[in-house]
Amino acid sequence: MCNPQSSKALFKNAETRGIKSKIVSIEHVRDLETEIMTLHQKGLLDSDLYSAYLASFDFACHTKFKGAQSLIVASIPQPQIKVIFLWKNKSYPVVIPPTYYFAVDNEVTNILKVDLKPQGYKIQKVRLPDKLLAVHSGLAQYGKNNITYVKEMGSFHRPVVFISDLPCEADNWGKATVLDSCEKCNACLKACPTDAISSNRFQLYAERCLTFHNESSKAFPQWLSPAWHNSLVGCMICQKVCPANKAVVKWIEDGATFDNEETDLILKRIAQEHLPKETIAKLKRLNLLEYYNVLPRNLMALIDKQH
Repeated sequence: MCNPQSSKALFKNAETRGIKSKIVSIEHVRDLETEIMTLHQKGLLDSDLYSAYLASFDFACHTKFKGAQSLIVASIPQPQIKVIFLWKNKSYPVVIPPTYYFAVDNEVTNILKVDLKPQGYKIQKVRLPDKLLAVHSGLAQYGKNNITYVKEMGSFHRPVVFISDLPCEADNWGKATVLDSCEKCNACLKACPTDAISSNRFQLYAERCLTFHNESSKAFPQWLSPAWHNSLVGCMICQKVCPANKAVVKWIEDGATFDNEETDLILKRIAQEHLPKETIAKLKRLNLLEYYNVLPRNLMALIDKQH
């Protein structure tokens, strides 16, 4: 059987690599789906956002994995990545926030497999609401900004969800909690320029969040000020001012540099397949190919701001 003590010993190798994990019963797949649907029914999720959000998850994963008994949510520390774009002989440094480097998912998968294989258990990565699962499992807690925080990692981490045949009768599922420090702190609320964080409710106004608009292929709304842009994708404003990130907020690692020609091709929206192989390799390494459709727009917004 799987209890909190034995599971910690089981993932000893993962722990030494900085990966923290929690296990819950497979039955909670339904709970995750129900909770998201309930939020929409209460009017706390924008309809368009809800449709896209719900469609991205595989709530039938337990029917496809033979002998599925548990869900494992694991998280690994992740820094901000600095990328430099050279354009018209000027240098434009930009930042990619934590969680966007999803190539690390394979690393986490392989490490967990090493821990489980000797016990005869299997895992498979699945697409489920990772933040929601992380807080219900006790791996993470919500901040007032609705971002998840893991002890010693702050919000600088990437959660990954797996389905497994590992038995789990005594699981870690519990009530979602919020950081104690958020009770008397309004740093993120005051810093958020779009009013996505509100004192009227805990649930984020996701349709106003800069992250949502940075990832959307639609044109930026007119009310969104150019001065608010700060990241190549996503947003770092609320994370940078958060006291819970004090120990990690300066953790930035160098990514890549794109020369004048490469930057010009990106800004001209040249199709991926027509980019130089070296440029494609850089974008792939940074996991930016997935966001290539919004990359020219976002990059130009940051260049204009730095001007």
